[in-house]
Amino acid sequence: MIPNNIPTLLTLMRIALLPIVVVVFYLPVDWARPCAAALFILGGLTDWLDGYLARLWQQESRFGAFLDPVADKLMVMTALVLVVESASSWIVTVPAIVIVGREITISALREWMAEIGQRASVAVSIWGKLKTTCQIVALVVLLYEKPLFGMDFWALGIVLLYTAAGLTIWSMIQYIQAAIRS
Repeated sequence: MIPNNIPTLLTLMRIALLPIVVVVFYLPVDWARPCAAALFILGGLTDWLDGYLARLWQQESRFGAFLDPVADKLMVMTALVLVVESASSWIVTVPAIVIVGREITISALREWMAEIGQRASVAVSIWGKLKTTCQIVALVVLLYEKPLFGMDFWALGIVLLYTAAGLTIWSMIQYIQAAIRS
């Protein structure tokens, strides 16, 4: 089935882009990592664009509202797996586990809250959006990996990944507190 609006089509395209990111990441060429990072940026931009267009054109849908966070999580998890596998280091694995654990916890929390009719109490917050943005920026930097303008991009990516993990924990606490108050 083809989606009936451009925002949903953009979200589906973001998901379809992920296998391409993976293939490009593993190409045995010097430009593979920067190209994978650029494709990941494209996916991140479509995340912003699909929401903007849905609101602008009043094409928000229940399916789009479901699919957008799924696409976000698929993007983040795909990039995390690539970076963790490539680094083979606890320095990357620990924040990755925190991020994955939070996503599983909040998904289960939202499902439970929907089941008891309180889904709105755990709607996406500014902390969740900030967390996602920080994760995407950190993962772009870690996917890129190479020095840029003489700067150690990998070290910057690690700092950003730990910042994202901190925001991940903070946003999870906020969602759990909102659920408890409901």
